[in-house]
Amino acid sequence: MARSMVIFVLLRDIMKARTIKKDKVNIITMGCSKNLVDSEVLLSQLKGNGIDARHESNAADNNIVIINTCGFIDNAKQESINTILEYAAAKEKGLVDKVYVTGCLSQRYKDDLELEIPQVDAFFGTRDLPALLKKFRADYKHELVGERLLSHSAHYAYMKISEGCDRPCSFCAIPLMRGGHISRPIEELVQEARHKAAMGTKELLLIAQDSTYYGLDLYRKRRLADLLRALSDVEGIEWIRLHYAYPTGFPMDILDVMAERENICNYLDIPLQHGSTAVLKTMRRGTSREKQEALIEAIREKIPDIAIRTTLIAGHPGEGEREFEEMLDFVERMRFERLGVFTYSHEEDTHAFSLEDHVPAALKQERANKIMEVQEQISYELNQEKVGKTFKVLIDKKESGHFVGRTAYDSVEVDNEVLIDASRFYCRIGDFVSVKINSASEFDLYGELV
Repeated sequence: MARSMVIFVLLRDIMKARTIKKDKVNIITMGCSKNLVDSEVLLSQLKGNGIDARHESNAADNNIVIINTCGFIDNAKQESINTILEYAAAKEKGLVDKVYVTGCLSQRYKDDLELEIPQVDAFFGTRDLPALLKKFRADYKHELVGERLLSHSAHYAYMKISEGCDRPCSFCAIPLMRGGHISRPIEELVQEARHKAAMGTKELLLIAQDSTYYGLDLYRKRRLADLLRALSDVEGIEWIRLHYAYPTGFPMDILDVMAERENICNYLDIPLQHGSTAVLKTMRRGTSREKQEALIEAIREKIPDIAIRTTLIAGHPGEGEREFEEMLDFVERMRFERLGVFTYSHEEDTHAFSLEDHVPAALKQERANKIMEVQEQISYELNQEKVGKTFKVLIDKKESGHFVGRTAYDSVEVDNEVLIDASRFYCRIGDFVSVKINSASEFDLYGELV
């Protein structure tokens, strides 16, 4: 009888412990910096509702997983699907209780995903945050608008100035996943910048699907220049960096602001996508090679000390050997400070999907590699010009015996890094330091504190 009572008490305590067990949420982010911002907003909202949530935590006691997916190109989609399947299997094994999926892939393929992966408890689109919060009996807190819990060191922060895109680019599925362009009000963005500065943020990286379109929907005119001025007035923000500036209809007045404000970096991310007028027409970019070259020359004339980053696509429908050679020549002539290349991904429901995807995958990659070989030499030559000069550097991390930082001409993760020997010098993460460059490779600068 006594033994039975002991067993009963133990079972009661176990059931009680299960009943009062507090949920722990782990948010997994796939894809680009815009997705990262969405995850940080979600994290802020969950914590604001008293829910224990973390970003990409390795803790073993996370019992709920939210996967923020990417659906941009084939490789990104496959990575997202693999991650969903991994956690669906973990749920079947009892390692997690619930799996929720949100983001671009979920927005675009929700019906198919529900059929193929029924272990997932619910799928949400890119603008379904309130509905996702309801799964946790949480409310969307409007007082938290503009506030995010950063998933990385606080000294830099991405700031999404708008959502969605109205452009008709042939290859792009973003409007299908993110909807039309919606600008955030200047006042709201300034409030967010002040909050970030108070939390220790020194660099703002402005992102959007199309940053040069900013303001047209809200103010009936482009107001990116006004936004830059307002943000540059926020005390504590030492660097402001502009990403994803669409070339067609580029607002030249932002260059005046860049020239007059010291805390706006002489840096511009402007995706040009190709160097052949024929392919640009097929891409429905609304521009030509000649117009793109004229724009780059005008930008450099206005801001001679500017670093221009661009991205290109290799293997788009209509790209033959002649068009590819034109793109190679374009890269050689323009001598971009920073450049990345994607291989074309044939995305259903886009305009280009109706065209023949005639370039084999291996040839697409071969062309992308050739472009990067040219860019590596350009980058090496430009980096050699920096040797012997001193730059203001923001320290991001310590890694492999070096403190790793960036100049004002380099963005996080995608651009050149400055490496400082940690056995000789000490730096604090998030601080600005002066570094004299002693040597350089294609994509790295090596220097010492001065």
